[in-house]
Amino acid sequence: MTDIKAHSIEELNTLAEDIRQKILETVSKNGGHLSSTMGATDLIVAMHKVFDVEKDPFIFDVSHQAYAHKLLTDRWDRFDTLRQFGGICGYTKPKESKYDYYVAGHSSTSISLAVGAAKAIALKGEDRIPVAFIGDGSMSAGMVYEALNELGDRKYPVVIILNDNEMSIAKPIGAISKLLSQTMAGSFYQKFKGKVEKVLDHLPESASYMAKRFEESFKLITPGILFEEMGIEYIGPVDGHDIESLIETMKVAKALGKPVLVHAQTTKGKGYEIAEGTKEHWHGVSAFDLKTGEAPKKAGAKAATAIFSDTLVELADEDEKVVGVTAAMPSGTGLSAAIEKYPERFWDVAIAEQHAVTSMGPLAKEGFKPFCTIYSTFLQRGFDQVIHDIALMDLGVAFALDRAGIVGEDGETHQGTFDISYLRGIPNMTLLAPYNDTTMKLCMRFAKEYDHPCAFRYPRGAFLAEDRESPAYELGKSVLLKEGEEILFIGYGNGVGRAEEVAELVEANPAVLDLRFVKPLDEEMLVALSAKYKKWFVFSDSAKMGGVGSALLELLSENRIDDVSLTSFEYDDTFITHGNTKLVEESLGILPEQLAKRIL
Repeated sequence: MTDIKAHSIEELNTLAEDIRQKILETVSKNGGHLSSTMGATDLIVAMHKVFDVEKDPFIFDVSHQAYAHKLLTDRWDRFDTLRQFGGICGYTKPKESKYDYYVAGHSSTSISLAVGAAKAIALKGEDRIPVAFIGDGSMSAGMVYEALNELGDRKYPVVIILNDNEMSIAKPIGAISKLLSQTMAGSFYQKFKGKVEKVLDHLPESASYMAKRFEESFKLITPGILFEEMGIEYIGPVDGHDIESLIETMKVAKALGKPVLVHAQTTKGKGYEIAEGTKEHWHGVSAFDLKTGEAPKKAGAKAATAIFSDTLVELADEDEKVVGVTAAMPSGTGLSAAIEKYPERFWDVAIAEQHAVTSMGPLAKEGFKPFCTIYSTFLQRGFDQVIHDIALMDLGVAFALDRAGIVGEDGETHQGTFDISYLRGIPNMTLLAPYNDTTMKLCMRFAKEYDHPCAFRYPRGAFLAEDRESPAYELGKSVLLKEGEEILFIGYGNGVGRAEEVAELVEANPAVLDLRFVKPLDEEMLVALSAKYKKWFVFSDSAKMGGVGSALLELLSENRIDDVSLTSFEYDDTFITHGNTKLVEESLGILPEQLAKRIL
């Protein structure tokens, strides 16, 4: 580990530049998060200078900003393996390093984790202080305020570092605000305030009231009143790139012995001019040329997200009742085009999946057709809302689940493996999936006309199957793509393409079924096929437990069909690591050539 306790300010500034250069060199080759982690570097250097990473819990929100932390804690020499199969994870991971306190990949958990850590530290009577590092985007989720509410009441010693790289919580008012904020960051002000508070407790009621009103008016000029009112000491905004000032501010925060929020303003992409500023496409990047900032152009099939985006705009053009929402991922989910064309009908509600889901319910109730567009891994955060606010009312919200299946380098926290398992048991919910460009459009048109809750899933990148003509979707109806002998390959969604690839590699002549719906299943078709095909193989990019194979076994059991053997090639009961998708699939034994050897 790099010990920076004895480093001078000049040495720390040089180290921060070296870290940024290391990040640039690595991310330009491997891809990864760039602008936010570059902007966070000075803050993290100051954190490591003031706090003790050997004992203080360093808790990073989302943790895509934590590359500098990784470089400062025993991973400099391995950093070139970032996000590679078998290499360093792009997020904090305790199994990777003892200096990573907690797994993080989803947002807005850090303050809750810090409160939990503070409780444990208090119960154990230890001299440690949790440090939560959170970006301004994560502050849009309700979980943050649930945690702040308790923290402000319980008064545990916790330091929250708010990395504000987009905009202030409230816009500072010119030079006066800057002067006041710098003053509030100093130890003199904090000591003075503490003494004043003690004096106020002993003043007559009228004098105390006037003094407190003066203090409140003083705070109103700064953006910290929200936190102060919740019982959290506020310091800032401070310059997030002035390491010397940051160190002094953090020392003050640490010494207060109560909950403190340090509000630091940073520049995204700091140190790489091409990426500096609020440029969304530099948040997460593929490999690129350092000199030009250009990524190599990739030829290939159109991504499923792009097909979704184009089709959604077509549906919106045709019907003004079509509306949609996403939670902080407009470009990632393909909703940007619809938001740009119809800003009054499509919304980005920031990192607030619970709100996104619930808010679409009344729109469906009022006769609109909402498309709730969220990554498979992020809809997990709105699970109760899907049940309580949509399915219970049997409202026609269509859930478009992007990034279903293995997502590659983002790894365990982002794999889209569980949506079938967690949605299939919900009453009134219909589950369907496309397997190529044409079926994606047909699937969306079905969802648009369907008056009940439904969810359709599709992969990151392009579909495996080639495009072709296909019949329209009918509720609970599958399509037999190919007749065969003895063996039946059942594909769901992108699994159809994998089934067809395996069918080309085996000596047998398997039939291939596009299942289309996993809820409800096409019972009539499946029972009929069970009479002819006694060996079923299931292909779906999803968890085996509660997945497509489970649904089919339930159907066979209910129909007392006991002469069909079923093998599911869905994912085993484990969290799937990060890395190149093909390498990850090879490690799981699900590449077509590997599966072909398992067909007996």
